[in-house]
Order: sequence, then structure tokens, then C-alpha cells
Amino acid sequence: MRWWDIGPVLELEHELFPEDAWSAGMFWSELAHARGPQATRRYVVAEDAAGRLAGYAGLAAAGDLADVQTIAVARDQWGTGLGARLLTELLRAATAFECAEVLLEVRVDNTRAQKLYERFGFEPIGFRRGYYQPGNVDALVMRLTDPAQARTESSESNG
Repeated sequence: MRWWDIGPVLELEHELFPEDAWSAGMFWSELAHARGPQATRRYVVAEDAAGRLAGYAGLAAAGDLADVQTIAVARDQWGTGLGARLLTELLRAATAFECAEVLLEVRVDNTRAQKLYERFGFEPIGFRRGYYQPGNVDALVMRLTDPAQARTESSESNG
């Protein structure tokens, strides 16, 4: 993801997450940590055949722990495997950052995303009550150990 992607990313962000969408400032802050030798973030975008933004994803790393910050896929791309490809790229980044574990939070009502994460080997480890505001929706916390191995297994099983 580059600075010129922020506008289209914000449009999709507000379409998919109207109550708790990230601000432009949040994306700018993340991108500030995504370049150079001291980078601790990896943000990617995907475009459809027409060059329109189809999805995006981001990961933050600290020490040997990575955190999936966001994954979003345009509704017309659901079921195409794009979410899995974005997650695979984040797990590659976690491996490059030498992270032993990857954590994420997912809305308890987002079963579609939960199933994707489970396919990659993420396991539920707890809840964050009222995590998503202002809707006061709980988050399921999930963890993946050994992201390099999980990525390999997922790639083999999903072709």
C-alpha cells in the first residue's frame, strides 16, 4: 500500500465497516512504519482486472509477535479466494519479520472471516468485550503459532 491508495482504501473501509472504520490518519500512521530498514508494518492492496481496489490488508510486528491489523475484501470479490491470498501475504510478512506468533481480533458476528482464519490454523484464545465501538461489539481473539508452517500448509491445501 502506498499513499495514493489511501483514498480508495478509505472508500472501501467505510463501505465495509461503517460503524468502526479507520480514519485517514490511522492509515497514514501505519504507512509511516511500513518503509525503510526499521519497518514494522506490511500493508498490501489488491486490484481487480479493471484496476479497481478489490481488497487490502495490514500487519504490525513487534519483537516475535505480529498482529493482523486489518483485512478487507470488496463484497463483489467475496468467495474468490482474495481474502486467503491477502492473509497469505501477511503471514509471509510475519515470517520475514521473524515472528513466532500472529494474533488478530475479529468481530464475533463475522463468521465468514473466522472460518478463513481457522483454515489457516488460527485458534480462539479469548474475547475483548466491547472492542468494536461505537457498536459495542465483542472481538474474538485468535492466535496462530508458527506462521511460516501455517502458510505452507494453507498453500498446499488451497492450491
